[in-house]
Amino acid sequence: MYRFEATDAGTYWYHSHQVSHEQVLRGLLGAIVIEPATAPPDAADIDVTALLHVYGGQHTLNGAVADEHVDASPGATVRVRVINTDQGTAAVWSATPFRVVAIDGHEVNEPPDVDGRRVLIPAGGRADVSVQAPADGDAVRLRVGGARSVVIGEPGASAPPDPRQPSTTLDLLAYGTPMPLSFDASDPDRSYDYVIARRFGIIDGRPGNFWTINARMFPDVPMFGVTEGDVVVMHLRNDSGDVHPMHLHGHHVVVLSRDGVAASGSPWVVDSLDVHPGESYDIAFVADNPGIWSDHCHTLPHAVDGLVAHVMYDGVTTPFTINGDAGSQPE
Repeated sequence: MYRFEATDAGTYWYHSHQVSHEQVLRGLLGAIVIEPATAPPDAADIDVTALLHVYGGQHTLNGAVADEHVDASPGATVRVRVINTDQGTAAVWSATPFRVVAIDGHEVNEPPDVDGRRVLIPAGGRADVSVQAPADGDAVRLRVGGARSVVIGEPGASAPPDPRQPSTTLDLLAYGTPMPLSFDASDPDRSYDYVIARRFGIIDGRPGNFWTINARMFPDVPMFGVTEGDVVVMHLRNDSGDVHPMHLHGHHVVVLSRDGVAASGSPWVVDSLDVHPGESYDIAFVADNPGIWSDHCHTLPHAVDGLVAHVMYDGVTTPFTINGDAGSQPE
């Protein structure tokens, strides 16, 4: 049994972390939506979830190999909570302007319309998209994950044709209106590097070309120590040839900069961040959730091959060790 206090409103999901590259792939997962205690004045008229997952090569939407139809009266606003449970990046787009109102459970400040651009959602990530049903009674199609759509409009309205995927991607580093952070990241208590690369070696008796963190191979990877209350800044750099959706358990991080360019939009707060080959990010978080937390790539086969480290709070211990008596294999 799991017990937790639902204090952070937003879109989330849960999944197995025991042999996760097999168990998640086969469907040990689900959506969690935490609604705010008080509905905001700009709340959508309709709220729907769009959970993406590939089963046996079939792209599904909410478990079905089919599009989702949402009955909405003309002019109604629909909040579509897109959850990417797969191993690669998912694209969301539409021929009709829409807004990205939340990322990974955190609201975007004053989001403008997205027109002629796609939104990319990392593996493990979420994006809440606000779509308005056409005033003339027709329907609008929101492509989610590339293979499926959410069609919004009056009952019986014909679905519009599939729009071509835009070649331009929405840059969340500059999307929305800036607002002050709740903490000062300019003078952190802890600063760490997290540099991803590859080299040949052996993990659990398996030879291969494995991931490294700060030039070290699993299990001899860094442990990032923190004290409760610390402001932590981490410099992520991808010196490998693959995209890595980096995911820190138990926390959200704010993106400060990418490749030296400072964030200029609404605070970009995430728990899964795609780091492309050659890219670097500066991120920050407050150590406000004591524990021993995995900090890994959410392309789960990458975690199996060593792309996993931990953030460890001072004074926190656990009897559960990897491949210990409890049989824990939390990749």
